[in-house]
Amino acid sequence: MNSYLVVKYLHILSSVLMVGTGFGTAFYLFFANRSGSLPAISVVSRLVVRADTWFTTPAVIFQPLSGLWLMYQAGWTLETGWILASIALFLFTGLCWLPVVWLQIRLRDMAVAAQQGGSELPPRYWRYARIWEALGYPAFIAMMVVFYLMVAKPALW
Repeated sequence: MNSYLVVKYLHILSSVLMVGTGFGTAFYLFFANRSGSLPAISVVSRLVVRADTWFTTPAVIFQPLSGLWLMYQAGWTLETGWILASIALFLFTGLCWLPVVWLQIRLRDMAVAAQQGGSELPPRYWRYARIWEALGYPAFIAMMVVFYLMVAKPALW
């Protein structure tokens, strides 16, 4: 297998890890929050932060590096419509994801503190959880469009 195919395989694999981890962890925290179970929320919020650290963050770093390398190797340019749109959507997703990371850490800290202190989750937890959820929807949709653009490579202009 040549280097282009190796990097392309790793690019696809890292995109699956990035989006799959994001969707999976969001799914579990969404439903842990809906359960109202403080022990479940505490455990899941800790694991969400851990998954983002171990899987999502390395993939977020690798994606643009491998994507640009693949682009140049294949002879595409930054002026290519689907590439430009993909980059814009990836950056938009990053603008949603960065506050989500901050929120997840705060959600985890509040849940752990509440469980250890034998208290309820503070109202701020639920406010942050709503913002966390609201940022996830547009980010996920944007990444679904990026997947389409990477596969279909439509002529946009």
